[in-house]
Amino acid sequence: MLAEGLEAIRTQFQLPSAFPPAAEAEAEVVARRRPDQHADRTALPFVTLDPAQSRDLDQAFAIERAGSDLILHYAIADVGWFVPDGGAMDAEAWIRGTSQYLPDGKAPLYPPALSEGAASLLPDGDRPAVIFTVRVDQAGGARLDGAERALIRSRAKLAYETATEQELPADFAELARRIEAAERERGGARVEPPEQEVIQDNGCYRLRFRPQSWAEQRNAAMSLATNLAVADALLAARTGLFRTMDEPMEWAVRRLHHTARALGIDWPKKEPLQQLEHRLDPEDHNQAALMIAIRRASPGAAYQPYRDGVKPWHAAVAATYAHATAPLRRLADRFVVETALAIANGRPVPEAAQAAFERLPAVMARADALGGQINRAVIDLAEAVALAGREGERFEAVVTDVDQRGARIQICSPPVVARLKDKELVPGQDLPVRLDSADPATRTVHFSALG
Repeated sequence: MLAEGLEAIRTQFQLPSAFPPAAEAEAEVVARRRPDQHADRTALPFVTLDPAQSRDLDQAFAIERAGSDLILHYAIADVGWFVPDGGAMDAEAWIRGTSQYLPDGKAPLYPPALSEGAASLLPDGDRPAVIFTVRVDQAGGARLDGAERALIRSRAKLAYETATEQELPADFAELARRIEAAERERGGARVEPPEQEVIQDNGCYRLRFRPQSWAEQRNAAMSLATNLAVADALLAARTGLFRTMDEPMEWAVRRLHHTARALGIDWPKKEPLQQLEHRLDPEDHNQAALMIAIRRASPGAAYQPYRDGVKPWHAAVAATYAHATAPLRRLADRFVVETALAIANGRPVPEAAQAAFERLPAVMARADALGGQINRAVIDLAEAVALAGREGERFEAVVTDVDQRGARIQICSPPVVARLKDKELVPGQDLPVRLDSADPATRTVHFSALG
């Protein structure tokens, strides 16, 4: 039932099942290229850290000490070396914008011959990469010390789910601690609430809420430091493309205070929202509900090209920020990487990148919106499948948020999020509900409150 529903989602959102023949042919040709202008950095002990099933590996890393500083060598898949501007793959990438993911597969940004083969930083041979050398001081400040095209060799493909401290570089934990401490000092709030997701397990699908693992959080800190360092370099050179996000509106923060009080969470009026977020525990039911409410109250992120006199700002990280670390999955990153390479080596910014920065915000916004719609459709489908045949049953739920459309509720088991039209309910309220209908064909579920 779920497999048929996923196929219907692909059809509805017109997700391509293959690449145009010209793009496939181009990928096969460039995949056979041999690097001849890359420095040899195969002696550095790079490893990757990703979800276990991933094969499109954008980043590998190695860490070393330089006095009291830590040096992060962050290798990024060298997509720009493989993909010619104006070619067939480039044209298709501008249509797709990003890779789109479903539980049973994906619609990648670039053909698998590159994205899961020659350009992916897999541990099965030497790979061309762009290495960003990022110096992180004791206070967690990150500075771009250099960027170069280089040949690397990953030693291991580590997974979020199974990685151990012993498998990771010796200073991995200390690097993450410094970066996270600097973020707290800036007033950033990158705390991620549990994600509602559909996973494939031994050929079956199930729904779950998944908090980030410790390995995933530390890996995100490395990416953050690199993106901050690149963004500072772009801003100093008065060029580039930046990721921006505004603070939540004042009325939204007032409503979050009411939500926190209803959930029994102490939030003094003078405590900034960012500080509150850092002390919330995603494993706690009520605190996780508040984290989700904060996420929904925040304005969406966008892309913004450099403008004279305008300092781009990302409220969640409390800094100027850019995307440079996932070029296999995001079109914009390819041009940011090429620009950072030019700046770090005293070369003019490529004209193709300068022109792309003006076009990319609209392209990336469309791709991000599509990704959100697909993800919501997949969750709706999984919820309907999980509940089909259980009409009339009673379920325990908690009210997580109330807005002009009514109340949002979280079913305790299975982990389903649904809506009730009742606007009189209170966030944090325990609420028994009855399942009235669950229809996988329309991806809808309907509950009504009991008593």
